[in-house]
Formats: sequence, C-alpha cells, structure tokens
Amino acid sequence: MAGSNFVDYVKIFCRSGKGGSGSAHFRREKFVPKGGPDGGDGGRGGHVIIRGNKNYWTLIHLKYQRHVFAGHGESGSRQRSSGLSGEDKIIEVPLGTVVKDDETGEVLFEITNHGDEAIVAKGGRGGLGNFNFKSATNQTPRYAQPGEPAIEISVILELKLLADVGLVGFPNAGKSTLLASVSAAKPEIADYPFTTLIPNLGIVEYHDHKSFVMADIPGIIEGAHEGRGIGLRFLRHIERNSILLFLIPSDSKNIRQEYGILLNELEQYNPELLDKKRLLAISKSDFIDAELQKELEADLPELPYVFISSVTGKGIAQLKEMIWNELEHSLLEN
Repeated sequence: MAGSNFVDYVKIFCRSGKGGSGSAHFRREKFVPKGGPDGGDGGRGGHVIIRGNKNYWTLIHLKYQRHVFAGHGESGSRQRSSGLSGEDKIIEVPLGTVVKDDETGEVLFEITNHGDEAIVAKGGRGGLGNFNFKSATNQTPRYAQPGEPAIEISVILELKLLADVGLVGFPNAGKSTLLASVSAAKPEIADYPFTTLIPNLGIVEYHDHKSFVMADIPGIIEGAHEGRGIGLRFLRHIERNSILLFLIPSDSKNIRQEYGILLNELEQYNPELLDKKRLLAISKSDFIDAELQKELEADLPELPYVFISSVTGKGIAQLKEMIWNELEHSLLEN
C-alpha cells in the first residue's frame, strides 16, 4: 500500500442530534369533548459513536470526513405517540485508536477490540409530552418539555498500532529487511536513511501455526523526542508493543552507545516505555566472522541478544524463539 495511504492522525468535529419536543396535544373526539392530555414524548437525538473495526489499519477513510452530524429526534404527537429517535452516526476506526478532546487534550477513551463502541457525543433526550404532567390537581397541563440540545465536540483520533513486537533502531539499521524476511510484509527497502516513512506490520509465523505481529517503526535519530527527524511522529506506535526489539547493525561504531541513545530517546518521549521487555538483535552479522563476533559480545548491553542476518538467515530461527519465549512469559505474568 502506498505510503500516502497511511494516516494515523485526524481531527473531527462531531455534533449529536437534539432531542425532539414533547407534545402538548389534547384528545378531542366527537363524543369525548374533554379527553384530557394525550401528548407523546419527543424522540432522543442521535449519538455519534466510535466503533472498533479490525478490518481497518489506517484512518485514511476519515481524512476528508471532518464533520459528523447525527440526526435530530422528532417531536411527539397525539395519542401519546412518541417521536422517532434521531439517526446515530457511527465512525469506524482501526484497533488501537485513541480519542482525545481537541480543546483540553484529555484522553476520552481508547478502542482496542473489534466491535467496541463508545459514545463521543450523546444525543439529547426527548422532551416529555403533557400526558406525563397530568395529576389530580392539574388535569389539563397545557405545556410539554422541549428536547435537550445537541452536544458539539471536536475530537482528535490518534492511531497507535497494536503489535506484539516493535522494531527500534536508527535509520538504515535493517528493520525493513528483517520484517520482509520473517513475514509477508513488503516494506520499501533501499540503502539510504529514512526509507521507511510509515509503520509497517507483518505477521511472523512460528512453530505449530503460532504467530506474532511485528511492527517496523520509522528510524529514530538522536533528538527525536525534540522533534528532530521523523521518528517523533511514530514513537507513539511503540507504546502498545509488548516487546521492544532493538536492532543495531554489526558495523556500528559502538553498539552499546547506540543502544544508550535509542533508550534515552524512548525515555525522554515516555518513561513508561522503559518498563517494556527489551531484546537486542545485531543485524548484518554476515559481514563478521566468529572472532569479531566474540569481541562484540564482550561489550554488549546487559539484555538478551542474538546475531542475525536477514539476507543469509543467520540467527533468524533463534530470534523467533527468543521473541516467542518472551511473549509467553509476558502472558504468564499478566
């Protein structure tokens, strides 16, 4: 899918429907001159509802749908007939969508499961008809309630990809090549920085029909949390990953130092990211021999690691096993 088709941020103005007015009608028939009040209630206004849909992976379908208006409730009528409710408007979003109030920035709710629904703008209640106000002391109420007004709210929809494993690394570290080698995903791959301009998801097959989802996040550079490069825009996608897989090439000047820079960028963006399980993969290891690999191992960060080559397949099976074991361990802990 073309890069321009990935949209993970939209702003939408929502307005619910106003409630219908109650009726102040009196029953008038040929042989019932004083039939009393029989005004019906007004219908409720339509809601604006956000619903999760697993078939969507981007907010592209909402890019130009900047206004969503629900239907108004109809007024009540004679013979205690209630008005029809206004039409609800449903906004379908991909799983992992966060809904925020545009004015305050407050997170209203998150959609993480298929079919989950949440009302973002509640329709106004319909007014009561005059029949409801009839009493022993007031047998001919000549008034009815108006319907409640509509609610208007501007919301921001932010998508955070749902994946088991998020790839973290500098541009050109080999993240896209790894994703392409272990899944059916076809990210753009080239030998220059920032080839990946959008996150890519791939399903990685393991033994006995088991699988997990891996996300290739655009490369992070030093200072990304301050807005440098393009990594900041996509750092939020890492927040939902169960495991962070740091990918650093074997020809790096200092693997430990690069890992420290990446870790610092994540901490500056969101300190809670450091609570996630972290793994390390040394990519492009087909360029090094056993002796050099041993030298590199002596100065690696203190976390589970594996040397891999997405081209030759070296260490890929070991990497899958390491990831799967950590995912199972995480499930047992939760």
